[in-house]
Amino acid sequence: MKPTPTSPPDLAPLLVFGAHPDDIEFGCGGVIARETQAGRAAHFVVCSRGESATRGTPAVRTREARRAATLLGATLEFAQLGGDAHFEIRVAYTLALARIIRRVRPGIVLAPSLVENQHPDHAKLGRMVRDGARLARYGGVKELRALQSHATAHVLFYAVTPEAEPADLAKILIDVSAPAVMTAWTASMAAHASQQQTRNYVELQLARARVHGLRAGVGHAIALWSGDPLIFSSLATLDRAARQF
Repeated sequence: MKPTPTSPPDLAPLLVFGAHPDDIEFGCGGVIARETQAGRAAHFVVCSRGESATRGTPAVRTREARRAATLLGATLEFAQLGGDAHFEIRVAYTLALARIIRRVRPGIVLAPSLVENQHPDHAKLGRMVRDGARLARYGGVKELRALQSHATAHVLFYAVTPEAEPADLAKILIDVSAPAVMTAWTASMAAHASQQQTRNYVELQLARARVHGLRAGVGHAIALWSGDPLIFSSLATLDRAARQF
């Protein structure tokens, strides 16, 4: 059994799912760095080893993923959902993800967006994580009874590419401008050197974050999306909006 990350009592762990070894770093690595540097434990679940990738062997990509997770201050495990480019939406896979959620007991789960116009593994994983988070709550699921049920406060989606950004969900912008956060995030993306041979993915993600940051009046920001309404205890807990009046 994989170890369960620990966090300060007021910071339940952050659990992040990625379909391929580089998805988390490119899609939301700056958010991870911000959270771990604030004291929150983060645990990555990568659901393939890049077996179908044009560049980089599974062994190379596994090493890159481990290095990147370390740079972000996260722990890492691999899960099997059929292999890279062979994901299928199955109850058995969804239950496997629910078991991980029950074991880690996160406060927040991050997963790839459900937008169809992206690598098909991304949207399929996002759907199974969303459903797995629901199944993890249900005490009567016989396949999960070995672990205590768990209700996750938030399931949020990240977009690995601009095309994967949901147009029908409200955007949440996370300020990742702090120098230490940017340094860790950039290094974690650069750790996936095998994927940089045809396109500068690091520069692409930094440019996306810069655009989001300019809109919000900060240096860099990463967008997340919630499939459910967000509840605030009062207006005092709101930070600010991106619009600069």
